[in-house]
Amino acid sequence: MAAPEQPPLRRRPDEQRPQPPASRTDSGDVNGIKPYVPDDAKLPEFTWSAVLLGAVLGIVFGASSLYLVLKVGMTVSASIPVAVLSITVFRGLAKVFRFRPATILENNIVQTTGSAGESIAFGVGVTMPALMLLGFDMTIGRVMVVSILGGLLGILMMIPLRRAFIVRMHKELLYPEGTACAQVLISGDQGGASGRLVFVGFFLAFVQKFLTEAMNILHETISVSFKNNFNRVAAISTDLAPELLGVGYIIGMKTSSVMMAGAVIGNLVIVPAIALFGDKVPGLIAPAAKQISQMDLADIQENYLRYIGAGCVTAAGIISMFRTMPVIVRSAMAGMRGLSGAKGGSGRKRRTENDMSLMTVVVGSLVLLVVLAGILMTEVKPWAAVLGAALVLGFGFLFVTVSSRLTGEIGSSSNPISGMTVATLALTCLIFASLGMRSPTEAVLALSIAAVVCIAASNGGTTSQDLKTGYLIGGTPYWQQWAIIVGSLTSALVIGVTLLLLNEQGTVYTTQNLPQVQLSPQQYDTLSTHVTYDNKDYRVWWVRPGENPNVLPGKYYVDQYRRPAVYVDPAITGRLSQRDNGEDVKFKFPAPKTEVMGIIINGVLGGTLNWGLVLIGVMLAVGIELCGESSLAFAVGVYIPMRFTSPIFMGGLLAWFTGRWRVRGKQKAAADEATALAEAETGPGTLLSSGLIAGGTLAGVTAAFMEFSPWLTKKLDYKNSVTGTFAGSDWFAVIVFAVLIVALAIVGMRRSDDG
Repeated sequence: MAAPEQPPLRRRPDEQRPQPPASRTDSGDVNGIKPYVPDDAKLPEFTWSAVLLGAVLGIVFGASSLYLVLKVGMTVSASIPVAVLSITVFRGLAKVFRFRPATILENNIVQTTGSAGESIAFGVGVTMPALMLLGFDMTIGRVMVVSILGGLLGILMMIPLRRAFIVRMHKELLYPEGTACAQVLISGDQGGASGRLVFVGFFLAFVQKFLTEAMNILHETISVSFKNNFNRVAAISTDLAPELLGVGYIIGMKTSSVMMAGAVIGNLVIVPAIALFGDKVPGLIAPAAKQISQMDLADIQENYLRYIGAGCVTAAGIISMFRTMPVIVRSAMAGMRGLSGAKGGSGRKRRTENDMSLMTVVVGSLVLLVVLAGILMTEVKPWAAVLGAALVLGFGFLFVTVSSRLTGEIGSSSNPISGMTVATLALTCLIFASLGMRSPTEAVLALSIAAVVCIAASNGGTTSQDLKTGYLIGGTPYWQQWAIIVGSLTSALVIGVTLLLLNEQGTVYTTQNLPQVQLSPQQYDTLSTHVTYDNKDYRVWWVRPGENPNVLPGKYYVDQYRRPAVYVDPAITGRLSQRDNGEDVKFKFPAPKTEVMGIIINGVLGGTLNWGLVLIGVMLAVGIELCGESSLAFAVGVYIPMRFTSPIFMGGLLAWFTGRWRVRGKQKAAADEATALAEAETGPGTLLSSGLIAGGTLAGVTAAFMEFSPWLTKKLDYKNSVTGTFAGSDWFAVIVFAVLIVALAIVGMRRSDDG
């Protein structure tokens, strides 16, 4: 643990928590802020142990977040659980191995480094799988390039904004999660902030999820059908997923309720209405390939509801941009002022005001854009590659600025990054369409632009949140900026591999129901990619949307007779849930926001958009906005299956109930809004929920990777052993999940100061 032990700090009582006096003081900054660690203190900060632990936790939470975003299209901030785990791990190492206790600044470096994994995972999971919807393979090289360039650009573009958003607008931008994380670190430095609840939640969720996904002892989904009383396709369903329960608790009652409203409208109003009226229609209704009377719930959702949901999500994203237009304008102006005031490199600076030099930021950004343009030139014409880099620069700086400001207002977990991505993608596609750029490679260019901007905006918001934490505790911005760069690089190198592995383990190779077509010799000769499957050689044929009306889009293996012999259905956005031998495929990821990306690109550039269904979704979003609610959460509820939304709603209900219980009979006003938000973010229920999310998602990732070892999965599979017993019943699974709900309720009813 490299650095020598430092003498403990002596702090006055008024230095125990950052205070915001109205005027400058000799011991504070322009806001009169006295950081927890004085500016002239010299404590170990950017040490190898802190960076290493942060990188490891970033990779772990990155994999967890990737699993979550592929499943339900959302993630939650990792900063607070990483901070709590850092304090606990270092405290345990100091006790067991007699190491020097970690300083608060080292723990801050850990949470800064570790927070990058979640933000990069969101951007990668939302955008990169859309390559398969465009008719291209996901390659590790492309995913890593986009991850690294987007992650680094987001950090560099945010650095000049620190003085404007973090320092000058300290009282205006609260950064609720950043403020909460600062209080966790301060509590840990004073002997509190035990990670016990995070570990308890992790253990409970991991065991429950492993029994469900890997051992097949517990049922995953519970469904109640109204076939005999209401409508043949109407049903209420829920996944017994601890990670989604934790997500609902953290995002709260309001957002989870709006999501559930979208699920109710989509699955209990729109889908039954389609079945009710469509059953009487004898012919086909586009885009479906069979009559509605022959469709089940999943078919109607696949052929109709997903387009309505896509229109709703797209409209919600664009509307959110217009609703935040004043923020965008103010942010852009503040960003330009921040650039003019961000001087670096020369002169004596206070430690807590030391940023990376502006020259480093500008040169680094330009180098990354040149690298991006150079890589794009290998696929498109030089002028198109330069246009792509220019759009990344324009949209990137705009949305990094907006993301950084919105994070300060509503927090990282509520930041509408997906809306910014949809707006970027839609505007890019419209620009390309006006220039006649409609080829498949130019569609990939549009997706790449949106992906880099999405990751940059996500990481920019996370960076601003981390710098707010450092500002309050007295961290050195320069070292924090390097820490999140390290975290971004390490996470980017691993997340791409994780994404491809998650996709591969649930990929279905089928020889059934293949299209009865034969390629011409000329078409066959253009297929340059060769593969070996089941000891036979094939050529890869990607059928892109709108290319062949007689063949479903996707990936096929073509035999020597020029006929499709194998259809390759991916785990992410795939359609098949069974292999040819009748075995169920457990790991299929709907990736709802990824589907939206594919629909936008194929619709605008390829002319395949079903505008009638999409416009229904647009009007739904407009209607929700007219009711005074943000439509983005509602749109996600319409799009994703109800079984994912239901446990999120349960978690939101628990958060509301436990919150009311805590203040019952002891109503006490918080000192200020920032403190109130911070208390909500660091309560016992939130810490347990963070553990539930980490444990549930990592158990899912573990079970998914076990699919690569068939002998192990068969050995652990107890499905046949428990079938027909109480252990294999729905009730047993519900009881186990109810135990988690009760545990979260009991913990959530405790106050933070109860011990």
